[in-house]
Amino acid sequence: MIELYPAIDLRDGAAVRLVQGDFARSTTFNEDPVSQAREFAREGATNLHVVDLDGALGGQPVHAPIVAQLAAAFPGAVQLGGGLRDRASVETAMATGVARVVVGTAVVEDDEFIRWAASRLGDRLVVSLDARDGMLATHGWTQVSDRAAVDVAADLARTGVRHLLYTDISRDGTLGGPNLGALRKVAQAAPPLSILASGGISSLDDLTALAQLRVPNIRGVIVGRALYEGRFSVAEAIATLEAASR
Repeated sequence: MIELYPAIDLRDGAAVRLVQGDFARSTTFNEDPVSQAREFAREGATNLHVVDLDGALGGQPVHAPIVAQLAAAFPGAVQLGGGLRDRASVETAMATGVARVVVGTAVVEDDEFIRWAASRLGDRLVVSLDARDGMLATHGWTQVSDRAAVDVAADLARTGVRHLLYTDISRDGTLGGPNLGALRKVAQAAPPLSILASGGISSLDDLTALAQLRVPNIRGVIVGRALYEGRFSVAEAIATLEAASR
């Protein structure tokens, strides 16, 4: 079954959502992200996806104290991304108590680092591939590389990485529906990797369509704005994914 990961994106200490990764198009949904994490847990969430947006933009973690509070308050598994581009930042992230860390920009900048991270963390490492028009975006989505996300996914399958988070930036925060075609291509390019989908989920029908792709290595989906805007609940999302996965 595909697992649900409600999202908490941290900016200036609050839970926010961006549109297409644009920091100028930011909406604050909860000034208290710890209370938001507890609410997701009460609704049935067993996973939580946290992004340090300030860290992603600045290149190093900013919200470690808040992340530690989130990890302590949420009874399930918390994964953290945003600004984790070197060994020290990864170790700092792990010290907060999160279950997994998510690295992104480092993939295209430092092959030695990604191999170290895969060896050091094993199943606790997630590599994030954020794509704009199919090309890998880096540095908090502010730069676009000359590498296709599909090619990078295939390369990662040979490094020891086990988990991959794929985000279509053009869909992220838009409630425009996921890019199922691109997601399928990335998943099929790296069948050993467990894929976590992100970007564009707006309805229970979107979750059903994702589950009905029947791509076995798509194992999770991140949902943010749709939950914050009340388009459906955590419980409804979990039930939909369970039903569609049968």
